[in-house]
Parts: sequence; structure tokens; C-alpha cells
Amino acid sequence: MSQFGKVAVLYGGRSAEREVSLRSGAAVLAGLERAGVDAHGIDTRDYPLSRLKEDGFERAFIVVHGRGGEDGTLQGALEHLGIPYTGSRVLGAALAMDKIRTKQVWQAMGLPTAEFRVVHKNDFNPGDAAVLLAQFRGPVFVKPSHEGSSIGMTKATDAATLADAIQEAFRFDDEVLIESFIEGDEYTVSILGERALPAIRLRTPHDFYDYSAKYQSGDTQYLCPCGLSEEDERELGELSLAAFRAVAASGWGRVDLMRDRQGQWWLLEVNTVPGMTETSLVPKAAKVAGLSFDQLVVRVLEMAY
Repeated sequence: MSQFGKVAVLYGGRSAEREVSLRSGAAVLAGLERAGVDAHGIDTRDYPLSRLKEDGFERAFIVVHGRGGEDGTLQGALEHLGIPYTGSRVLGAALAMDKIRTKQVWQAMGLPTAEFRVVHKNDFNPGDAAVLLAQFRGPVFVKPSHEGSSIGMTKATDAATLADAIQEAFRFDDEVLIESFIEGDEYTVSILGERALPAIRLRTPHDFYDYSAKYQSGDTQYLCPCGLSEEDERELGELSLAAFRAVAASGWGRVDLMRDRQGQWWLLEVNTVPGMTETSLVPKAAKVAGLSFDQLVVRVLEMAY
């Protein structure tokens, strides 16, 4: 493992996903250490990045979720310092972090993504909620454009709920995505290099796969193998890789999708720095593909350039 040199595991940060990032970072650090890598944990909230060179770091493993870590800013800083790092480059990270632009790219490329509208904080009038909702055929999801982990995300079924949901999302972002609600099953596909790992089907008693279902509830089920036919699994993997590449993402990450009751796939979003605790989705898929957690983190590190 000496080929990697001194490795900085960057986690924490200042985003709304800080607590999740701290857990992911601790798991990645432990996995790299067990594999014999000279790895050191660094909370980017309290550490000037300029010190990375001074402290002799030769490579960085990014596990900072959300803004300041997953949006291209950390990637740009590391490129300026000349330090190889894991995951997507600046463009891929920035674009995938922006849910609105991601959907616009998919839409332009003919990739399937649900109908949506964009609302800007400076232009929104709560009285417009009824008109907005009427543009959809049923319930909608409201999402801040630049948040992850379902933070600030709400399902709305009527105009009053929609107005409140938009105001809640504005607490996190000045741009808000309103997306048609898809009735069906949710899947996630992890990407490792040029390979789609086995898909995971998510099953939760919650109204949707929200923050509580992801990190607090013990009743969420993760089905992998997910029960799809070999042909459907291949189709899902190909679509996920196409969606990942469309936003210039690279290295490793995760694509989230829905399948409606008619069997149609719908792309939701791309995560370029997904959760990496030992019970997170990417490690679960990797395990089914024959990779232990320690092997997974070393493989991700090998792709740092």
C-alpha cells in the first residue's frame, strides 16, 4: 500500500450533511487503515486545505458530503494544490450536485426523468402554489436544488402543503425543484469505475425514502439482489451508467432511480460522494459484487488521479 503515500481522508465540513459525513469518514479511514494504507482523517471544517502540501499528503480520499465537498469547490482546491483525489472532477461534481441542471442535461439528452418546474426564492409568491400544482397530474416532491440526504425535501398533495414545502426548501437553497411524484419502487445503482454494481431496491414504510428512513429508522429494507430479471438488471445498469456519464461524473458514485407501475425507469439524481459507512448503499452493492468494505475503499483510492 506504500504506492498511495500519505493519504488524507477528508470528511466533516460545514454542510447540512456534516454528521453523515463524519460517520462516512470514520468508516473509510478505518477501512484504509485495516488495508495498510497510511491514512489520516481530516475534518475540513477546521483544517486549512493549504496545509495538505505542508503536511506531506500525496493523495486525498473525499468523503465530504454536500456543499463544500461534493459541489466541485473541494475538487478545484485539490487540483490547484496538485493533489490527486477520489471521485468526479470539478465539472462532474458541480453539475451532479445541482439537481435542476442535472435534470436539464438528462432531458436534453433524451434520458428519462420526471416532469419538473423550477422556483426561485426572489420570484415566489405563496399564492402561486395552486397554479404550480395544477401543472402536474398529481402529488409532487419539493427539493432544494443543492442538498442531499433528502434534506429539505417534502411531498405535497395540495396547494397549501406545496406553499409550505417550497418555503421550507428555501431555508436551504434559493433554487427549488418541484418534481412530479412517481408511484413505484425506488432503486439505487452504485458506479465503480466503468462498472455498474448490482442494483439495490429500497423498501420503507415511510411515505418516501426520507432522511429518517435513510439514517434513523430501523425498518428500511435494502434488497440486493433486488429481484429484477437479468435483462431488466442489465437495462438498469446501462441507464445508470449513461446518466452518470451525462453529467461528467467519474470514478465512483451512485445513481438513484424510480420504476413506475408500468415498468418505466425514471432518473432522480446522481451522488458523486455517497454515504460510506459500512451499512451504506455503495458498500452493500459492493459486497454482493464480491468486494469487502476494505477492498472497496482501496479500489476507490486507486482511481484517485
